[in-house]
Amino acid sequence: QVQLVESGGGLVQPGGSLRLSCAASGFTADDYYSLVWFRQAPGKEREALSCISKGGGTEYFSDSVEGRFRISRDNAKNTAYLQMNSLKPEDTAVYYCAAERYHAGDGYYCPGYAYAYGYWGQGIQVTVSS
Repeated sequence: QVQLVESGGGLVQPGGSLRLSCAASGFTADDYYSLVWFRQAPGKEREALSCISKGGGTEYFSDSVEGRFRISRDNAKNTAYLQMNSLKPEDTAVYYCAAERYHAGDGYYCPGYAYAYGYWGQGIQVTVSS
């Protein structure tokens, strides 16, 4: 059974930094799966932020975070990270980690829409406020 658990959220002042972690369990060493970060602010649709495949290929979907957020992954720990720098109040949202398997022969799997991912974490709150 696949489980994703986010951690690292909380309250931070504008201009500050946070690093979110997404620990995945239930995948085998032979599985190829992508890990992706979404966020959802109150009253807004869920927004794709960034994705990373098993081989390390990355995709950034949101212009608002490119250059400030960086995704990374440690396959040995089955964990993805989202380093968030220069945080702004508009980054306040619930951040979700999601995952989906893909075939190794595809080489890369990072779609930017929520329905492409079958496994989701419970979400973690990030609040940027002074």
